[in-house]
Amino acid sequence: MCVCDYESPLGKMLLAADDGGLTGAWFYGQRYFARGLAGAEKDTETETPALVAARLWLDAYFAGGRPGVADVPLTPRGTAFQRRVWDALLAIPYGETRTYGELAAELGSSPRAVGAAVGKNPISVIVPCHRVLGAGGSLTGYAGGLERKQALLELEASPVEQF
Repeated sequence: MCVCDYESPLGKMLLAADDGGLTGAWFYGQRYFARGLAGAEKDTETETPALVAARLWLDAYFAGGRPGVADVPLTPRGTAFQRRVWDALLAIPYGETRTYGELAAELGSSPRAVGAAVGKNPISVIVPCHRVLGAGGSLTGYAGGLERKQALLELEASPVEQF
């Protein structure tokens, strides 16, 4: 498992990758920080294509761009249901939001189960769990903190220059 730090405008992040792709992107101090890395041999010296791709993606995103998710190979670890929820998050377009209830209806599940899976998303920002809101559009639930969620939503709401 290769890891590296990334200095984002919203705080330091830890990125983790295996041979298959990016397995994690967490803000330091967030809930479930580095979940799944316990006991894994951490290699901070090796540069992997997934780590390079993740840093480039985050650089572009925080600069106001709209990088494609396909630009980063993703290999999050979770249950089959969690992966279904995370795939649904990837389908939420940039600048748009969904509620937990809307995702639950789409997946044939309960908002509580969807909320639990969203909260354990191991790839912050790139897998856009910040785009999920509570009933009526309320700002609720973000493992990285509500201030960061608000900042990410504001970043996506701002006009983007096209190159």
